[in-house]
Amino acid sequence: MKRRAFLHRGTELAALALAAPAVARGAAPMTLRFAHYVPVDHPANIAAGQFAKRVEARTHGAIRIAIFPNNQLGDPPQEAAQIRAGVIDMGLPTEGQLDKYDKAFAVVPLPFVFNDRAEVFRVLDGPAMAWLAPLAERQGFVMLRNWDYGFRNITNNVRPITTPDDVKGLKIRTPPEIQIEACMEALGARVTPISFAELYLALSQHVVDGEENPIPVIYFNKYYEVQKYLALTRHVYNNMIHTVSLVTWKKLSPDVQQIMREESAAAGDLMRKLIGEQEADEIGKIKEAGMKVTEPDRAPFRARMGPAWKRVAAYAGEDNVKKFTAMVEAARKT
Repeated sequence: MKRRAFLHRGTELAALALAAPAVARGAAPMTLRFAHYVPVDHPANIAAGQFAKRVEARTHGAIRIAIFPNNQLGDPPQEAAQIRAGVIDMGLPTEGQLDKYDKAFAVVPLPFVFNDRAEVFRVLDGPAMAWLAPLAERQGFVMLRNWDYGFRNITNNVRPITTPDDVKGLKIRTPPEIQIEACMEALGARVTPISFAELYLALSQHVVDGEENPIPVIYFNKYYEVQKYLALTRHVYNNMIHTVSLVTWKKLSPDVQQIMREESAAAGDLMRKLIGEQEADEIGKIKEAGMKVTEPDRAPFRARMGPAWKRVAAYAGEDNVKKFTAMVEAARKT
């Protein structure tokens, strides 16, 4: 009996060894650093936690992932640079960070190019991924999956926004991304760049009148504590892209790479679900906190975007803009 049990246990261990993917040929287990810039209770961090847990389980502990949220390893542009260099193994850059390395990425956040989230996902998961992923890899980034971030909206302390003219003269903080800067300036705002990590303090001290971000960012960073008005302009869609350093990617065996792609897709689906389900509730809580919320007609805002689109085309390339907008139009017809 003991011999039979021993042989049976040996068979189990052999099966586990065959099932556990190698980290790389002949390599020891490794811990990967996953950095991003949102708080721990944001859907992106929840999705990152699922990804880390499942990858560790499926690789039988060969891959462990340490998550560094809330700008712990640098602000978004710094994180992107560190991913490219292999100092950070993976993160969640937006196209606004990646367009510093290939201008084609600059077309995705075109102001008012998308109508809704379903349209966004059809484009970004389909033709845009097939186009942009190889460009990213040439620059040192491996795109695993488009996750989510959301449509950006304007908050301020001066007045409610119901028409484009209400934006005129407001001092608005934007990230250093030409699409968002051009959008706000086309509406007459005075754009001021401030580090994301310093934004809450800048708003509380009235260094700027307002800012613009997706609803989860506004909610989880508690900007409702230091802002009076929220306008649901949905002027630019921002997407977090689960991205791995090419330096790190080359250290992983094909079976581990496949596991990471599969679990990134599952985590991205979770994040999209959470953001879709929670946005209405977050807006309600923002109202309860005292902010006045308006939902302007987007058409007059979109009509002012001619100068912004020209600036983006000058930066990204007119051919890239035409290619991307053709993808969007095709998605609308499906």
